Amino acid sequence: MTAPAPTLIEAARRLADEVLAPGADSADREGVPLATIAEVKRSGVLGVSGPVAYGGAQVPDAVAREIAEILAGACCSTYFVQAQHHSPVRMLAADSPARERLLRPLCDGTLLSGIAFSHLRAYPRKPVRATRVPGGRRFDGRVPWYTGWGLNDVMLLAGVTDDGEALFAFADAREQPGLRPTPQLQLAALTGTRTVGLELDGLVVPEEDVVWSRPYEEWAIADRPKNTNPNPAVFGVAGAALELLEAAGDAEAKETAQVLGERLREVRREAYALVDEVPAGERLAGRLAVKTRAYDVLRAATTAAIVAGGGRAFGLGSPAQRLAREGLFLVVQGQTADVRSAHLRALRG
Repeated sequence: MTAPAPTLIEAARRLADEVLAPGADSADREGVPLATIAEVKRSGVLGVSGPVAYGGAQVPDAVAREIAEILAGACCSTYFVQAQHHSPVRMLAADSPARERLLRPLCDGTLLSGIAFSHLRAYPRKPVRATRVPGGRRFDGRVPWYTGWGLNDVMLLAGVTDDGEALFAFADAREQPGLRPTPQLQLAALTGTRTVGLELDGLVVPEEDVVWSRPYEEWAIADRPKNTNPNPAVFGVAGAALELLEAAGDAEAKETAQVLGERLREVRREAYALVDEVPAGERLAGRLAVKTRAYDVLRAATTAAIVAGGGRAFGLGSPAQRLAREGLFLVVQGQTADVRSAHLRALRG
């Protein structure tokens, strides 16, 4: 069984301090290694949101967010690979034919899952179509963005049916008939996440691996509010940048770290209060305003770390430039049209 909340936070800190942070620059340039993923699996963090009955910890959301911040601040590439895992766990915890076969190994770290469903947000376009065939479902199309290729064991894949249903199913995360990865995408940040596109040409998954099938709008209603809240990784990366700034040694850098640290704590409190105390579909404009303020603090913190480091901060061995690039990535990660519009309006002043 996964450790209780306090122990799980301690395990996340050990993982961050002993494995992720020391290897973060290498993971950024060369890719997250399988050995690091093995340590993530052993740590217990993959079961953070899983039901206790299946070996998970089922911790409060506040604990899950803290763990996400810890991991992202240590190595955003590794954080982002494992972050994909938690949506499949939560979806599988609902009634599903695949639950008995997959949920326990996903909770106990035997399996790591990726996700291939962000393209659903392009609807009514259908980048991936799902059709019924004898014994299962067939997927055709292209997944533009899949993180963790070569690191994940399974993936949660989604397509849209001809009658407008969003259909989710598990598949093995490997090249196979009907599934071929593109060459790895070269990104300005988080290239180490081993992100590829997926070409689907008649991939068939058995019916028992179908997890969820509902009208698209039913999925979208639950999905849309999620991206109006800041990703906890924003606070983790900003916090890591401020620690770097604090360690710069001079009084100016320390004072700047203190001022920005207070701004970070304030916007973090506001963001999480909205998540914990306000129903998900309410106060969306307020959530977006807080999210853009969180981006402002993130940008200020990572820029300050660069400024304090001077020319040395641009060396590939400097964590300052890596944190700045990770911050830029988080600005567009999971971006929807509403988030984009709100952020651009905020930047116009």
